[in-house]
Amino acid sequence: MRSELRQVPNNQEVFVHPSTDQSIIVELLEYQAGVPDEAAVRYHFDDVVGTSGGAEVLSQESLAPHLLALEGCSSAWNLTACQLVAKFNEEAKNEVRLHLALLRLPQYGTDVLLTFNDPTRIHPLSSSAARGTEVPQSSLPPWTVEHFHTFVHRLQLLDPGIFG
Repeated sequence: MRSELRQVPNNQEVFVHPSTDQSIIVELLEYQAGVPDEAAVRYHFDDVVGTSGGAEVLSQESLAPHLLALEGCSSAWNLTACQLVAKFNEEAKNEVRLHLALLRLPQYGTDVLLTFNDPTRIHPLSSSAARGTEVPQSSLPPWTVEHFHTFVHRLQLLDPGIFG
């Protein structure tokens, strides 16, 4: 399926909430064998935020792989951060809470990175403020961190053939 919002690489799937600026991104990344499990989520976080700066890690914790529906996950980690980020190269920066989950699958040479982007403050000059990000009464309610955690815990691999 082709994205109408932005170009999405082949290793990503992006789900955008229909009424808010929230999004969930699923990325299949190269397994970083040289990065210890406890440092891997931070490694991928640093890669995601890049040199844009304005990001602060608030917490990091391990997840028990046996509590996940994803079979073969050797290690799993959560990371929560806050970032000031502009949309579409705008000057106005919005505050976004980032919730990342890293699920490591060394047998497939893959790190699965799940990211929940949850805006907490929209700058008045942002294009998001201009179009209004308030949730209309008739629309779906915003996603919650609990929804994201449920998604992480229930994620399954149905076809290992996607790894080639």
